[in-house]
Formats: sequence, structure tokens, C-alpha cells
Amino acid sequence: MVLTAGGVTWLGLVCNVVLAAAKVLAGLVFASQAILADGLHSVSDLITDLAVLAGLRASSRPADLSHPYGHRRVGTLVAMFVGAGLLGAAGIIAYTAVRSLHGPADGLRSTVPLALALATIPVKEFLFRITRYVGLRDGGLSLRVNAWHHRSDAATSVAAAVGLAGVAVGGADWAFLDPLTAMVLAAFLAVMAVGMIRKAAGELIDRAPGRSALDNIRGTLGDTPGVVTFHALRARQVGGKIAMDVHIQVEPGLTVAQGHRIAADLRRHIIEHDPHVIEVVVHVEPVKGTQGA
Repeated sequence: MVLTAGGVTWLGLVCNVVLAAAKVLAGLVFASQAILADGLHSVSDLITDLAVLAGLRASSRPADLSHPYGHRRVGTLVAMFVGAGLLGAAGIIAYTAVRSLHGPADGLRSTVPLALALATIPVKEFLFRITRYVGLRDGGLSLRVNAWHHRSDAATSVAAAVGLAGVAVGGADWAFLDPLTAMVLAAFLAVMAVGMIRKAAGELIDRAPGRSALDNIRGTLGDTPGVVTFHALRARQVGGKIAMDVHIQVEPGLTVAQGHRIAADLRRHIIEHDPHVIEVVVHVEPVKGTQGA
């Protein structure tokens, strides 16, 4: 069975519905800020799953008159939304934790919040691994960002479990660990969110791909028969993929048809060597620098 971007996101959505409902309810019933914070994080995961599903549907639409370059940047916008949602969740968690720092500790010795935190860890780690796998395979930025959202939920559950275990063992004297843990989780989530927003913003301002991707493209350019040399290589990230253009120089005695064939071969070679490259625009020039095709 081949995992699809939509299928793995739907799986995450279903898991997040169950986890969010259970943890938020436990946080309210047992007055545990740590598990409530963890539950709110799962709620944010649920919202981002819905956003990713909508983004996947929109970004897969073909180019049209209004969007001649396609809709892949919708996925980038979704990734930014995911990061902003996570940052907002961190703020709510921190605010709630500070307000309850000196509150009552009734119910905190219950093992239910601790059990829920422990149960969340393997589920979210599994979702992280399969979502990241599909995101790397398909090159979807929003999917990769959502994968790290799952990983951050697993991390918050680890921290929540540590804090809740201390409260369960120490009782009222250690009740401060519950809101304190929630505040630590909020800081962790804020750092994750800023990283996600920064990466998505980089795509929106046409940031170049990593050095390894550019080196791979340069190597393919140099290995393509008929390409004497090249210049003006530009590449940018678009929805987790790469769009590029380059000027190549060929022997001046070639016909227009021959130059076109070299350009077509070059496009095919680049895409074969790097499946993340989805668009290659090639300008053909004669090697002596006169006006070319």
C-alpha cells in the first residue's frame, strides 16, 4: 500500500481528534494545566491537519489563466498558517499556566492525565515518521512542517509526563510542576513555530534551495551532451519543490532544432537527477556570445 499525502494527513486528523478530546477533558476534570496544554497542542494539530488537507487539494490544481505558474504556493501559505497556529497555541498555554501557577492542586494526583500523556508519545512519533517520509518523498513543504508539528506534540507529551509524574509522586508540595511544565512546553512550541514561519517566509520571497541541490543541478548541466558551458543559473523554492532557469551555450554552427533538442535533453536530465525540480526554463545561446535561439 502506497502512502499518499492526503491519506497520511487524514490518519493524523483522526488521531488528533481522539487525543485532543481525551486530553482537554482530562485537563478540565482533573485540573491539570500540563495535560490541558498538551491537549490544546493536539487541538492545534487538528486544525493544521485540516489546513494541510485544504492546501493539498488547492496546490495540486493545474495552472490556469489567473494562476499561470500553478497553485503550489498555496502549500507554502498553509505551512505559514500552521506555524502561526502553533505560535498562538504556545501563547495560550503560557498565559493559562501563569494564571494557574498558584492555583489549587486538587485532582493532580490522579494517574489519568499521566496515562494520557504517556499514550500520546508513541502515537505522535509514529505520525511524525510516516508524515515526514511522505513529505520528503513528495517534496511537500506543508506536509513536512506538519510532520514536525506531530513531533513537537510528542515532545510536549514527554515533558507533560515528566511533570505529571513528579506531581503524582510528590502530591501538593510538587503541584507547581504542573503549570511550570506547561510553561516550558509553551516556550518549546514557540521556538518550533518561529522556525516553521521562517521557512515558509523564505519560500514566499523566492529563497534559493540548499547548496547540495544547486551542486546537483550544476553537475547535471556539465554532464549534458551539447552544453559547452552555462551561466545565469537561478533556482527558487516553490511549495517544497524547485523551479529554475539557466542560460546554456552551445556550438554556434548548430541549427535551431538541434539547440532545442539539447535544451529538451537538459530539462529531462535535471528532473531525472532531482525529482524535486518541477520547472526548468532553458535559454540557448551560441558559445561565442552572439544572439541565440
